Amino acid sequence: MGEVINLRRARKAKARVDAQGRAAANRLAFGRTKAERAADAAEVDKRERALDGAKREE
Repeated sequence: MGEVINLRRARKAKARVDAQGRAAANRLAFGRTKAERAADAAEVDKRERALDGAKREE
């Protein structure tokens, strides 16, 4: 026979693991400084301006 487990404990353990995964994803997405976000926005803006400047007009 299989091992007997407490379903309440298993459910809570799974919820804890899921919450830790969400927290890690949120730390990556939102855990950046204002300077880091500004630098990324400036880089995107620079790439877009370079792309628009290289367009050939017909």
